[in-house]
Amino acid sequence: MDAGSIFSLVLCAAIVGWIAWAAARRHEALAEGYRAHAVGAAAALAVLVPGLAGLWKFLTGLEFDTSIIPLDVWVDGAVDWLLLKVGDPLDQLNRWVVHKIGFFERFLHQSIAWPLLTLLFTGVAWHASRNFVVTVGVACAFLLIWSMALWKPTMQTLSLMSVSILVTVVFGLPLGILMSQSDRARSVMLPILDMMQTMPSFVYLIPVVMLLGLGNFAGVIATMIYAAPPLIRLTDLGIRLVDKEVMEAATSFGASRRQKLFNIQIPLALPNIMAGLNQSIMMALAMVVIASMIGVRGLGQEVLFGLQRQEPGTGFIAGLSIVLLAIVLDRITQSYGRRMETHRTVSH
Repeated sequence: MDAGSIFSLVLCAAIVGWIAWAAARRHEALAEGYRAHAVGAAAALAVLVPGLAGLWKFLTGLEFDTSIIPLDVWVDGAVDWLLLKVGDPLDQLNRWVVHKIGFFERFLHQSIAWPLLTLLFTGVAWHASRNFVVTVGVACAFLLIWSMALWKPTMQTLSLMSVSILVTVVFGLPLGILMSQSDRARSVMLPILDMMQTMPSFVYLIPVVMLLGLGNFAGVIATMIYAAPPLIRLTDLGIRLVDKEVMEAATSFGASRRQKLFNIQIPLALPNIMAGLNQSIMMALAMVVIASMIGVRGLGQEVLFGLQRQEPGTGFIAGLSIVLLAIVLDRITQSYGRRMETHRTVSH
């Protein structure tokens, strides 16, 4: 897929997102009684449709041997310019991120024995869910991964995911908060998030590999970009869904905007934020598998080896380990989200 095709796909995603957003806004306006706007829109549509149909017929009759807009040339030039200007800082950042991933990997695989790590995750599952079935299921999942001799690749995947999710939270939460506090920022960010979620996951690997090369650092950046939209969206949604009566009460008591945000809105929005974190973790796990194509180690690499060597058994057990890891992380984060929702309901 060349740059022109990627741009076309992104443009289509943006158009669909803008149409959906405009339709939602129109629905809200009509629900409030602005029927005259619907009549005006219908009249404008009746005038524009014939003109657009004629323009479409004219454009589809044209044939082009080369692109009118040399977007691929522009993208290549932009990448070359970026490499020239920021190549050294990116290389230093690359070494730092790889060092942190190595630290997590050594900590999970060498510093902590597998029985102790299994007990640790089992304890976290019990603390989150207080459910015997979930707790035993987490323990059995880790025991099954160990029994298939895939403990080291699993810890490699988990360490890469830990760094990727940490970076996602650092960037995603502030953006979600910004969207919730500013309608203008939200109108700018929503089409961008639509594009990020519509683009095929493989497309993220192209600019990342161009700028950062192969390896874990490129995998972290691609995973972060791919996994950030759900966290940003649900953070914005959770803050906007805070009861207006609660906000009015805080205002009447003289709370500042900062106090209302950090003491009321964010605590009440934590269940939605945890749901966004859950979705980001699931998407990060999916992207880590795809990132094995650019040299990222872990379970995704085992799946890739199974495909390349035509060893279905190797691919199957690696895929099963990915599913088990996803179930463990999903159950833990969902349980924490439900506990926060319960605490919020009781506090009300």
